[in-house]
Amino acid sequence: MALVDALLTSLIFILPTVHILIAPHTKVEESFNLQAVHDILIYGTPTSNIHERFRQTYDHFSFPGAVPRTFIGSVLLAGLGQPVIALVGFQHAQLIVRWLLCLFNASCLLVFKNAVQQAYATLAFAFLLPKATRRQTVVRAKQALSILTFAGVVFRSEIAILLATTTVYLLLTKQLPLRTVILVGGISAAASLLVSVPIDSYFWQKPLWPELWGFYFNAVQGSSSDWGTSPWHYYLTSALPRLLLNPLALLLILFSTFHPALYRQNKALLLPSLSYIAIYSLQPHKETRFIFYAVPPLVLSASLSANYISAHVSKSPVYKVATFTLILSILATLSASTGMLLLSSLNYPGGEALSQLYGLTDKAVTPITVHADVLTCMTGLTLFTQNKHGLPLALNDSWDVEAPAKTVYLFDKTEKSEKLGWPTFWQQFDYALLEDTALALGEWDVVGVVYGYSGIELLRPGQREVEDKYRALGLGADMRWLRGVVRKYTGGWWVGPRMAPRIHVMKQRRIVP
Repeated sequence: MALVDALLTSLIFILPTVHILIAPHTKVEESFNLQAVHDILIYGTPTSNIHERFRQTYDHFSFPGAVPRTFIGSVLLAGLGQPVIALVGFQHAQLIVRWLLCLFNASCLLVFKNAVQQAYATLAFAFLLPKATRRQTVVRAKQALSILTFAGVVFRSEIAILLATTTVYLLLTKQLPLRTVILVGGISAAASLLVSVPIDSYFWQKPLWPELWGFYFNAVQGSSSDWGTSPWHYYLTSALPRLLLNPLALLLILFSTFHPALYRQNKALLLPSLSYIAIYSLQPHKETRFIFYAVPPLVLSASLSANYISAHVSKSPVYKVATFTLILSILATLSASTGMLLLSSLNYPGGEALSQLYGLTDKAVTPITVHADVLTCMTGLTLFTQNKHGLPLALNDSWDVEAPAKTVYLFDKTEKSEKLGWPTFWQQFDYALLEDTALALGEWDVVGVVYGYSGIELLRPGQREVEDKYRALGLGADMRWLRGVVRKYTGGWWVGPRMAPRIHVMKQRRIVP
């Protein structure tokens, strides 16, 4: 059992690492923190001419986003990542930064796993464990409130709702008195503000508490609805089943909720988390990532039921069948997760287009100017990927001295500007990465097109594939080859990812005098 436990524990770290390696590119949700880490690593933290220096070099002054975000996480990631990046090279910097964040999250899950093991161990093992005293329970409750307060004040204001539901539960169950809650909450909030406000005011160059701005923008003004709305039941009927993934998870949660032997243990897991989801469902704009915090308790609730059923496998044929079904569901979930990973790796055309561009131009000796459109920026283009040599590109007077023998790429990310309609604007670029080729004015050649995932397709024998008139690059070409091989051996059948043209790699024709 010790070997099995060690193997399962190692998977907490191994599986996220595999995900990062197979799908190394990013989407727009990661943009702010990645750009901030890049700028801290490359340009440092100035102590003189601070505002001018930030405006010249830091991305958040050019692209501030809808609301300001905290730099706390970015500062920590940059500090931890700097020695590792210096060791392996800046071309791997984005991978290292994301991997460090992955390890931190995995470590938190490991702490959660160890706490679960102590709280819900087998009966025999429980006699060997020290019993949690009233004082230990109070200390742990205080720690939980402190951590939730810090996370809500510094990182995500919606965690305040989870803090509120957890606090109410602790008060109703008399695990903490109101006076202690107020004292712990007040001290934690004050300490969190003392961390966030000075650091973020420095980076944004104005007095600022970022999450207060975010709360006002989303909750008070309701501006988050500009990014789309979903029905009130979205989290329950769509987001949660996809997050839990196991087809039996919701049934297992219901089992632990109503079974007399599990109900008392289950209350502390479900009531705060489900209350949080219910309250947050009132917000019209919904995203799956907003309820990530509720997933570990819900998974644990389902696990309690699974453990109870498997422990009674010898008591009844019903439990035996249920245990076998659970094993099948776990294997099905693993298969589904693997399939989703492989499909998601096909969904970063911006990052793939950049890789193809680098492959086409890696021998160039002069700086290459590139225009990248919105889709490219949202699906893989970051400051890390456009600056693989770690040069201070925003400082025009220094990077050319540091990179005499390196291919340098200078990117333009102009969007929604009248400049896009000027022929003279396009004359400055050697290459363009565009979803719509008609945007590029002048004489251009389409080198090839990068494809992206567009659903699942079924092709029957004799049914022809729809092909783009331009040469497929990268994963699009690989999937086309794989589809051809499979259809050759299946008599013309194919069930798999449909790939659609996304980003065109375009080269401007230069007239040589």
